[in-house]
Amino acid sequence: MRRVWTVVWAITSLLVFGCSPQDEPGPGSAPESAPSHEASSHDASLEYLPWEGGPEYWSQFENATQWSDPSFFPIGIWHNSVSSDAEAQWDKSHGITFYAEMWEGTDFALLERNEMYWVGGKLNDTFDESSPYWPGVSLDDEVDGRYDPSEGIAYQEDLKAQYADSGKFAFANYTQLVIGSDMDVTDQERYVNMPDAVSLDMYWYTIPFCDWRPYRGDLYADPVPESTCRTASSYGKALNGLTIRDEVDGQLQPRWIFVENLNGLSGQDHVAYITGDQIKGAAMNSIINEARGLVWFNQSFTGPCESSAALRDAQVQGADFCGYEQIEAMGEVNTFVHSLAPIINTQSLGWTFGEGLDTMLKFHDGSAYIFAMTDGAAGTRALALPAEITGESAEVVGEDRTISVQDGSFTDDFATESSYHVYKIDL
Repeated sequence: MRRVWTVVWAITSLLVFGCSPQDEPGPGSAPESAPSHEASSHDASLEYLPWEGGPEYWSQFENATQWSDPSFFPIGIWHNSVSSDAEAQWDKSHGITFYAEMWEGTDFALLERNEMYWVGGKLNDTFDESSPYWPGVSLDDEVDGRYDPSEGIAYQEDLKAQYADSGKFAFANYTQLVIGSDMDVTDQERYVNMPDAVSLDMYWYTIPFCDWRPYRGDLYADPVPESTCRTASSYGKALNGLTIRDEVDGQLQPRWIFVENLNGLSGQDHVAYITGDQIKGAAMNSIINEARGLVWFNQSFTGPCESSAALRDAQVQGADFCGYEQIEAMGEVNTFVHSLAPIINTQSLGWTFGEGLDTMLKFHDGSAYIFAMTDGAAGTRALALPAEITGESAEVVGEDRTISVQDGSFTDDFATESSYHVYKIDL
């Protein structure tokens, strides 16, 4: 993480006083210490970062208990209607676990049969209120951008009250207004802290924001430098800005990020399509900045490659679809994230590895995992390890190579601004 959190918890207290089941933090609360299964003598001087409680957070919602599995990571798709088992399995093979926004005639049994989840309202009578495959509801989309704050907040509060006894979590997605300078911070905080899970959409690679003057990214909750505006690092900064707004009440909730799988622009002149490498980098930088879920914006409204459902068009048209490369890249990074879910779903430890880096540190099953990217520029970076990490080599996960650790540090190359590496080192 690139910023200093308001609160940290020393692991030393855990080692001295222990941790009984009643001491463990409840879902949505800021834990006073790390979960006992992650503590060891290795992390006595490191500090856990605040979190929402990990997968256990979902266990407070009767319909969402399946999401409390440590191997589960929520990855959604926006507006990708499904009408057959083959379509559901295609989506699943590309790492999708839930749908948000679909055709109102969708047969809910299709989702249940393929173990796919729905986050939204009741589309028709086939939707079973008690089903674990309907774990969450939506408090509408981008309300902050469509209403005056007082009206929008009241509207969402009313929606949330309607679902209070449903056994489902309430999800809301917002625009960049909740982390920018065009809304009172108090209203931003009220919006962000209202739902049980919150997300943000800001499509840095494919909208003209970075070209506008005067430049306004430096006014965000976590300022985005003009020089690195159109890079993967900006997705992480947007997520981090959401966390800044979320933590004000002393409790964190799962924060998700929207990433475009082709194009995030509408109503303006075409800018660009996101590339496969950029798709992967945007997703991974968001996770490095503590995203607890991803949602893919699945439509393209400008330029020569338009689509109302890019993932489905890739299935139907195959390699002839103009966005096929991007959809395959989305599937690849989703699969990579799922493979690391048991690690991602643990509580992060704070450590500064060096200059020009954006990192996340996890300890899991006797190994340290370092998720690393640059702060927006390509090049070689040196990573200095904490004393608790004593391994002599770093396995680069998924890349079939290792790096020698010498004198407590190692170096690696980040060929582009969107490059990422995950290192596994013995403790």
